[in-house]
Order: sequence, then structure tokens, then C-alpha cells
Amino acid sequence: MKASTSIRLAARMSRLGTESAFEVLQRARALEAAGQSVIHLEIGEPDFPTPVNVQEAASKAIRDGYTHYVAPQGMPPLRETIAEYVGRTRGIAVHPDEVVVVPGGKPILYFVLTALLEEGDEVLYPDPGFPIYESVVRFLGARPVPVALREENDFRMDVGDIEAALTPRTRLLILNSPQNPTGSVMTAADMERLARLLADRDIVVLSDEIYSRILFDCDHVSLASQPGMQEKTVILDGFSKTYAMTGWRLGYGVMPRELARAVAQLMVNSNSCTAAFVQMAGVEALRGDQSPVEAMVAQFRRRRDLFVERVNRIPGFHCRLPRGAFYAFPSIKGTGFSSRELQDRLLTEAGVAALSGTAFGAAGEGYLRFSVANSIENIGEALDRIDAWVRRNVSS
Repeated sequence: MKASTSIRLAARMSRLGTESAFEVLQRARALEAAGQSVIHLEIGEPDFPTPVNVQEAASKAIRDGYTHYVAPQGMPPLRETIAEYVGRTRGIAVHPDEVVVVPGGKPILYFVLTALLEEGDEVLYPDPGFPIYESVVRFLGARPVPVALREENDFRMDVGDIEAALTPRTRLLILNSPQNPTGSVMTAADMERLARLLADRDIVVLSDEIYSRILFDCDHVSLASQPGMQEKTVILDGFSKTYAMTGWRLGYGVMPRELARAVAQLMVNSNSCTAAFVQMAGVEALRGDQSPVEAMVAQFRRRRDLFVERVNRIPGFHCRLPRGAFYAFPSIKGTGFSSRELQDRLLTEAGVAALSGTAFGAAGEGYLRFSVANSIENIGEALDRIDAWVRRNVSS
């Protein structure tokens, strides 16, 4: 009798989600391989090259022998640089021992939640929001509690809604500002109210600030800057978005030392360390010429302005002006289509790849996410295609 070759997966694997952006990207590339023209507005990745000075720093580091194991928590030169940078930009005192360097931003999310959550703990998170938040919470056996972001509040996470969702089992709150997918930015007043709400509660805040340098007409405000909040806040940040380094896999967290030690222990048990030459490139990114970042953000502003102005002319679409990140999140409720159906039909019939708002949570129904990480010319062509498709397929 032949033995079974099937693999029995652990039950917890059924609780693990995914990122729809990569699924849509794969479908779009398959259409391109079949000869169809597709404009990519689905993937959240800067379309700019990594700055030359950062590339050269990595090459030099390889030549200088930075190709071996290093400390799991991160190399001292980079942790010191991050501590200085975060302290200066957030107005707080940061010690290098409070910094953990990891391969990308997601490990901070995964390791911090793993270190803190017990089964049955509750985690508040934005909906619509980055889908990996809910995925990791469920995987760990905790309970995800969505806090709906409302268009009439500019998609900012409302402190009153957070308060209404709190229970004795609430262990952690996830913030994301500037926000994916909506481009919303929480204000100083929002953070002051939230700090007062959480002051006497035993709740940790994971503040995802990966888009903190991509802002338009406003300043970045971190909850960690509020009195009494640094000791209960984890700042998640990294190099992927700001320095167009998505493939380099370099991120970091700033957190209380006891938690930093636990996260470093999880690094030992998983990745061992982050690549040494990549870390040296990170030092150059933060300490070197910032003009490529400024130029990239200026381009994103131009693209955002074009996209919002043009998409608001399309029947059935309405889009608020995002204040950060490189996404637009228009309402498509006036078209009569669901988010998923419109996503699919725009891809297959108009050759425009976007993401359904429901890829980011149930509260995303009635919206699509578009990334403006593409050229002005391609964005204009995409909007022409969408407009023509809508006028053919949506009754007035």
C-alpha cells in the first residue's frame, strides 16, 4: 500500500491571511504575458531607484567585509544612527538599546505581537488597514477588533471610536499614520486625545510610521512624542518607502528595552541577523544626502494632485485629497459596482490594476485603492482608460 504523501498543516495556518496586492500583481503580469497592456496602480512600492549614495555604501560595505553574522539586535552604528534620527524627528530621547533592526518592517509587527499577545487578548486596528495586522493577530490566537475609518472623518482613526471598542481584554492598539490604504494622517489633537485616553490603561500601542517621511502640507506626529506615551509605544519604521529600498529588507522598531530584548531573542530564533552590508547602507541613507527623498515626495505630490483632480471627473467616483503616503482611496459607490467586481473588471477590461477596498477590511467596501507610484504619463493614461470604461458600462 502506497503511503500518503499529503502534508498535514497545523490548524493555525488556516488563520493566516495574505496581501491581495501581490495576488493582483500576479494576475496583471499574467495578462501582460498574454499580450494585454496593463498599467500598474496596485502595488505599494516606490517606482524610484534607491539613491546612488546608498547603493555605493552597500557596495563599499561588501568590499570592506560586511558579509558575516552580526548582532541579532542590529549593528551598533545603525542602532546609534536610528536612535539619533528617531529622537530628533519625534522629539524624544532614544537609546540604541531601545532599537531593534530587522529584515523589513513586518518582522517588527510579527515579533512584537508574538512577544505580547496571549490567546484571547484583543487588538484594535484600523479598518480599512494593512491586511497583515489582522492576519498576524488571528494567527497568534488573539482577537482582532476593527475600528472603522470613516470618510467623513478624513479616514482618521477616531479616538471616540477607539474608546468605544476598548474592553478589559484589550492588550494592544495598532495605529498607522500616514495610513495605508487611505493616505489619512492623524493630527496633533488626535494624538493628544489618544494619549489622555490611554494614560492609565495597560495597553501597548504599535505605531506603524513607515510612511512618516511621505507627507503633503502637514507634519508627522507620533504618539510616542506625547507625555507618558513613549514607554508604552512601539514605533515601527524602516527604509523601504522613504528610500525606495523595498527589496533591501531593512526595517526597525523603537521600543522599551525589555521588549527590545524579547524581540532580539525572536530574531535569534528566526533570522539570526539582518544583512550587515544592508545595515551599513541604512547608516548612509539616514546620514547622507536627503535630496532624493525630497524629490521623490515632490513627485508623489504632483501625482496625487493629478490623480485626485482627474478621478473626481469620472462619473460615480469621488476622492478626498490624501495627506500622506502614495495612495488614493476614492469612493466608487456611485458606479453601482462592488469594490471587488470593479477591481476585476478594470483589470481585465480596461487594463488598469487597482485594489478592492475590501482587500483592507470590510469597511473598505465601496472604495478602491490606487497607488500613485507610477509616472505622470501612466497615471493619466490609466485615468483615461477608467473614464472610458465607466462611460461605457455605468448608466447615468
